[in-house]
Amino acid sequence: MSGVAPGHVPVMSAEVLAHLQPASGETYLDGTLGGAGHARLILEASAPDGRVVGLDRDPEALQRARQSLARFGSRVRLFHRNFAEMAGVARDLGVAGFDGILLDLGVSSYQLDEAQRGFSFRSDAPLDMRMDPTIGMTAAEVLGSMEDHELARIFRDFGEERFARRIARKIVEIRQSAPILTTQQLADLVRDTVPGGKVPSRIHPATRVFQALRIFVNDELRHIEAGLDQAVDLLLPGGRLVVISFHSLEDRIVKHFFRQEARGCICPPRLPGCVCNHQPRVELLTRKGVRPAADEVEENSRARSAVLRAARRLALP
Repeated sequence: MSGVAPGHVPVMSAEVLAHLQPASGETYLDGTLGGAGHARLILEASAPDGRVVGLDRDPEALQRARQSLARFGSRVRLFHRNFAEMAGVARDLGVAGFDGILLDLGVSSYQLDEAQRGFSFRSDAPLDMRMDPTIGMTAAEVLGSMEDHELARIFRDFGEERFARRIARKIVEIRQSAPILTTQQLADLVRDTVPGGKVPSRIHPATRVFQALRIFVNDELRHIEAGLDQAVDLLLPGGRLVVISFHSLEDRIVKHFFRQEARGCICPPRLPGCVCNHQPRVELLTRKGVRPAADEVEENSRARSAVLRAARRLALP
């Protein structure tokens, strides 16, 4: 694709544009810039003078995006910030709100493909997993410092791992003799610990553990909750919020948030009448999560688990 860094394929591009409806003269926020594929499409669809404010917590991704979007000049403003800080960015820019906001959650293709980032077990590399490698604990530091019950909770709550306790106990046992510092060490440990782990399977037995560690290291779920709330606050009346999730924990948060924001009264059913005066802030544009088309999944396997949800901001009475 022209203007997109090599190897980057933005997920559900047609669906994003259909629900976001970019138009000339409007301002959009891409809270998860990544390879800038979606941002480029929004800029092209909103020509000649639509604008994009792009955020990414990964400085390497931000640098690639600057190069990829350079041809759009002043129509683009990019910031090294987490999307959970979008309200602060809007204040810094003096922007009252946005006509559309896109959040493409989870880890990017680049982060998975760059072995040294430690997100994937496909290559042996240091266990880092930080989306912003300048802050926070690495995954190796988490494995080396937490007690078994804390690790078990991470694997269970963020990875929905059936054998969370067994894996956590094994990690604590192994680290007594040698620290667990690489992706291969962790992947092999999980494979050797879980029942049937050595039986060939399409899904590696360490997949859920890697997901859980990544979510914990980057505090992803808390940022999603904070980002969604800010996004609705920052949407102009009629503005659209589009969110793409890649696993059930993310999508559960998005689905629940959208449903709550689209509701009127939220009083307990036992009350005889409404006392909350709660007004819906959004109209749902997707009653159910939208899945990628079969041909996209065939061309880009990473789109397989994607779920898109969208809502439109209502004018408050």
